[in-house]
Amino acid sequence: MSLPHRLVPASAAALALVGAAAAEPAPLLGFSADGAVAERALEGRFDADLSAKAIGARLKLMAAWPNQVGSPHDKANAEFTLQQFKAWGWDAHTETFSVLYPTPKTELLELLGKTPYRARLVEPPIPGDATTYRQAGGLPAWLIYGADGDVTAPLVYVNYGMAADYETLRRMGVSVRGKIVIARYGGGWRGLKPKLAYEHGAIGCIIYSDPADDGFATGDAYPKGPARPAAGIQRGSVADWPMETGDPLTPGYGATAAAPRIPLAAAKTLQRIPAIPISWGEAIHFLAPLGGPVAPETWRGALPITYHLGGDGPAVRLKVEANWDRKPAYDVIAVMKGASAPDQWVIRGNHRDGWVFGAQDPLAGQTAMMEEAKAIGGLARTGWRPARTIIYASWDGEEPDLLGSTEWAETHASELQSKAVIYINSDTNDRGFLFAGASYSLRALIEQTAEDVPDPQTGVSVRARALDGVRIATLAGGHVAKSEHIDALPVGDLGTGSDFTPFVQHLGIASIDIGFGGEGQSEGVYHSAYDTFEHFARFGDPGFAYGVVLARTAGRMVLRMADAEVLPFSFANLATQVGDKEEELKQLVATKKAHATAIDRLLDQHAFAIAADPRHTNVAPERESLPPDLDFSAMDAAVARLKAVAKAYDAILVGPVTMPNASQANLLLQQVEPSLLDPDGLPGRPWYRHLLYAPGVLTGYGAKSLPGIREAIEAGRWSQAQSFIVRTARVLDAASTKIDAARRALSG
Repeated sequence: MSLPHRLVPASAAALALVGAAAAEPAPLLGFSADGAVAERALEGRFDADLSAKAIGARLKLMAAWPNQVGSPHDKANAEFTLQQFKAWGWDAHTETFSVLYPTPKTELLELLGKTPYRARLVEPPIPGDATTYRQAGGLPAWLIYGADGDVTAPLVYVNYGMAADYETLRRMGVSVRGKIVIARYGGGWRGLKPKLAYEHGAIGCIIYSDPADDGFATGDAYPKGPARPAAGIQRGSVADWPMETGDPLTPGYGATAAAPRIPLAAAKTLQRIPAIPISWGEAIHFLAPLGGPVAPETWRGALPITYHLGGDGPAVRLKVEANWDRKPAYDVIAVMKGASAPDQWVIRGNHRDGWVFGAQDPLAGQTAMMEEAKAIGGLARTGWRPARTIIYASWDGEEPDLLGSTEWAETHASELQSKAVIYINSDTNDRGFLFAGASYSLRALIEQTAEDVPDPQTGVSVRARALDGVRIATLAGGHVAKSEHIDALPVGDLGTGSDFTPFVQHLGIASIDIGFGGEGQSEGVYHSAYDTFEHFARFGDPGFAYGVVLARTAGRMVLRMADAEVLPFSFANLATQVGDKEEELKQLVATKKAHATAIDRLLDQHAFAIAADPRHTNVAPERESLPPDLDFSAMDAAVARLKAVAKAYDAILVGPVTMPNASQANLLLQQVEPSLLDPDGLPGRPWYRHLLYAPGVLTGYGAKSLPGIREAIEAGRWSQAQSFIVRTARVLDAASTKIDAARRALSG
């Protein structure tokens, strides 16, 4: 959805595996010896029905026309997906939600003064790319869920427009109050840029793509190469996702046609100032005239200008007026009922809507997921049936606010919490490495699955461990002190950014988010009219080989979760991760204490005033509150217990399972992830209820581990931090109780 290769950052580092498969197949987690043999045979038949040619043909068809929510092609793609699922033998239907989806009525951005200029807010066609000539009915430059407004003011350049950038501006004596800000893409969630601008007094927000980040500084521009051309515009949502996701007017419940709606003014996730995106080719006209201080070195992009902060240049007029209409969002749901455990659901999803054509985001993932469904349907035609129910979901409305998945999850919340055992998500996809984020209990499943899927470029298992090992070795100067670092398989924490969010963060359903990337070259056309079939076939995934790899990887996860005699969760990684994250928090408190002490000493000595260049404004930092000694004893005890029960549980799953009480254990295992929810949710955002991972309030996409404690410490809310230490310990104890009960059930 909403960050190119959103799993690529180090915090969501990858699992790449290296080396050919072992001569003797390893046992499969959750399977008996005979069950593992049968499962691998089934997966071989599944693989035989996957076709890169079919994925490519499907992608060309689905990415042929603008595909945003409410467009004719969005509906046509929903109907096509439904027809395909039915043809492949699935019990499929469409669920329609009525969602707030404003579209532009009037947009204007112009520079006033002696040399006036009006920004171009559409993208011209690219010669040689036939799809770019079919933009009729598509969206121009658009940031959905920004406010209506007609504002005129001087411009201030704010770098990425994140919280740290405003602190830098404060120290340089630059205010954005009453001004319009211009920020470049990157550094955090798009929606934080107008939100933080408003909180600092700005009256409008412009966001542009700097060529330093995804344009000519990174490679040849399209059509010669893959990078963002001068006219490329990144559309997107500016809804306040870290607060909650879904239809802004139906918070916490499904947006059915008859559902009650709150007033627009009461919606928590809508922005309060107008915002608009522009290309770098347009941005240079607004940045070049800026005066004021020269921007800090790290703020300077690749445009051939001197980057100034502005505030005293010619005025800019920004006008946005939207049609605040509701549109239909079509979720296509395909069901294959389980033979022996029909009330345990394995859910697989990918979204279908784009900002314009959406070849890489999201249709590369959608068409691969459809290939999985086709192959599983083929298995069913031979007489096979999954033990558990499998549900494939093609979501609509992900791009604006995870609309389709959130509304479906909220509508079916009670049933999902009693029946769903896993949600497996994908989104964008192209050539390269396997990247994953997941619930901590699913790392072993990801590792085993990846070992069994060959990489089409190298012939070894799909790559990620090697990438991580090389990165660590390089950072260490070629000397890695602990060899286990190369062997480790770090799986990223789940923040937000795609359709897994309502399942794991709101309902507590164990989830995986996977995709391939890092060598495909799609970032430069992200969310633009140039994310086309032609661009993707040249630069994203030539030959569509990684569409097949995604289908093989995610399809195996689906099949293994559906057929395992014991649900393939393991908990050593859960215990290790939580223990490590707790130690990080203790170190964070110590670091903040040392930093506050040092700042106070320097302020007392007037050191900042003495060190400042007298020809430039340099405001001293503010004093920081000295952290108290937080009591982590409740967490210490909960982590110690979790480590003990996790070790005992995982020990009985080494090798093939032969336990007679698997059904009872499965019911308990299904309840482990939900037990990590707090019914009152996180501070100021009760929709987010998971206490182990959540999107950061000031990061958006990026996850915060142990978020109730961590963000309270970061903000200096010490009593709240102490409260969440106790609350987090409580949910860890609840999880330990479920894990230990499952162990006792399996051991008789």
